[in-house]
Amino acid sequence: MRAIVCKAWGPVEDLVLEEVPAPTPGPGEILFDVKATGVNFADSIMVAGNYQTKPDLPFSPGLEGAGVVAACGEGVTRFKPGDRVMALLAYGGCAEQAVTAATDAFPMPNEMSFEEGGAFPVSYLSSDVAIRWQARLMAGETMLVLGAAGGVGLTAVEIGKAMGARVIAGASSEEKLAAAKSRGADEGINYTSEDLKARVMALTDGKGVDVVYDPVGGELFDPAFSSTGWGGRYLVIGFAGGLQKISANRILVKHRAVLGSSLRYFRWYAPEKLETSAKALIDWHNAGQLKPLVTHTLPLEKTIDAIKLLTDRKAHGKLIVTP
Repeated sequence: MRAIVCKAWGPVEDLVLEEVPAPTPGPGEILFDVKATGVNFADSIMVAGNYQTKPDLPFSPGLEGAGVVAACGEGVTRFKPGDRVMALLAYGGCAEQAVTAATDAFPMPNEMSFEEGGAFPVSYLSSDVAIRWQARLMAGETMLVLGAAGGVGLTAVEIGKAMGARVIAGASSEEKLAAAKSRGADEGINYTSEDLKARVMALTDGKGVDVVYDPVGGELFDPAFSSTGWGGRYLVIGFAGGLQKISANRILVKHRAVLGSSLRYFRWYAPEKLETSAKALIDWHNAGQLKPLVTHTLPLEKTIDAIKLLTDRKAHGKLIVTP
């Protein structure tokens, strides 16, 4: 089969397209023919060797995908060959076939295209477990979403609205804010031309927001954290803009909480919560409340270009590569 291969830690430009042996499913695993793979910022981090876990070299990047089950390993009963699935992957999605644990795969609704399915698992599940289980967002509360037009940011906007919250979108351009508003954001803040904290406080009558969803970090952290009200919960999702530092006294003031959320740990330590989130997300999708925004679809051999579009911040929504 064809696959994008990382042979040594380094820049994404070093990835190569090669013929490699097809994987085989072990006990509890499924093998599926990949129809679409979602590109994520974490792919570049993993290829550079800076991710939380390091696969053995060589490996193929790709943390999520959608396709058709080709074979099931011993003990798998929830799927059979021919089933349409979308799945979380440890790695390996940028290939014509991929293997994953059956518990990390989910039935794909017939109404969902493979491109939407490839864009669904990482971004929607990452947002839902963070907002539902960590921030415990309640109907009627207000949530500020940074990077609101990004792959995970848009899903946070949709999920916040589905949960009954008021959502304030923060983004770096009017085009990106328009994308967030098309997904239900109630208000928008262009933080390249507006004072983020001042606008948040004005929009909340000086109270601040209940939840901040932050996949960006960096220089946005300080004004965003200052925008949380009493009892506010600050979700650390990622560090696309750089690592942030948090002084303990700022957490104590106003009874604030800073909560990290990483999807992979829910897979390991709270699979029942992950299953609950997946079911809720699929129900919302089927009801028309969630619609993945796929802005770029590139062939497998253009995987480097797809990752670069993301890391260079030249795209919003989700990017997909297809074999």
